[in-house]
Amino acid sequence: MQKKIQTLLDSLPLGGLRYFDSIGSTNDEALVWATEDAPDFSLVVADEQTKGRGRAGREWVTPHGTALAFSLILRPPLTPGHSPDYERGESAHPPTLFTGLGAVALADVLKRFKLKPRIKWPNDILLNGKKTAGILVESVWTGDQLDTVVLGMGVNVLEASTPPAGQLQFPATSVEAELGRPVDRVNLLRDILAAILAWRPGLANGKLVKAWEEKLAYKGELVQVWKDSDTMLEGRVVGLESGGNLRLLESKRDKIVTVQFGEIHLRPSV
Repeated sequence: MQKKIQTLLDSLPLGGLRYFDSIGSTNDEALVWATEDAPDFSLVVADEQTKGRGRAGREWVTPHGTALAFSLILRPPLTPGHSPDYERGESAHPPTLFTGLGAVALADVLKRFKLKPRIKWPNDILLNGKKTAGILVESVWTGDQLDTVVLGMGVNVLEASTPPAGQLQFPATSVEAELGRPVDRVNLLRDILAAILAWRPGLANGKLVKAWEEKLAYKGELVQVWKDSDTMLEGRVVGLESGGNLRLLESKRDKIVTVQFGEIHLRPSV
């Protein structure tokens, strides 16, 4: 698989590539590599991930030979353009937007298969209402300056990558199950990376947030948003703020509120 990856990704401007037959977490490896001056757009990819994680430390299962597990290192300036922020080597955009970057890129690629992906805020991709992929963005800071963003992504590609129903907190599926035929994982990886490159300038001009908003799951529908086990908001999904936070029309007060990134659980109201 490593040779195939190197061949098919040769046309992309990768800063570097680290491939593993098996690894604990691609994000952990990428974070360490980032401290060792990994170039921008360096990639960590694994055929199996044994200690993958999502938000709040939840486990993300990546069985051998069935899914995509990769982490992409993005360095400042994180988007094209020039501003005082860029000249100081800072990012003009909050790290939360990079979750949208990964989600919109993957959704665009899945649409090419005539599928209908939706983005369940903040970081999941749904097909037919079932979770197919998750995104975990982690940041490295030097003081108050953003040094690196690590964009991690796990995609259930083949049917065998979908965990048993008893292990799930939310219904899950795979690209193969929804498409009705197998998909080549390396070709899919190449297409996702190319889409990330294509959407990266959209961070600077608002186009990315607009595309993210258009692909939101449950838009206009009633949902429950849990901030912790005891705090729940119920309302209709309105859209996104410029930084990627969720706008919700709260039912109790009939008022639009902003739900910020964090340990959030969003579910459709029954």
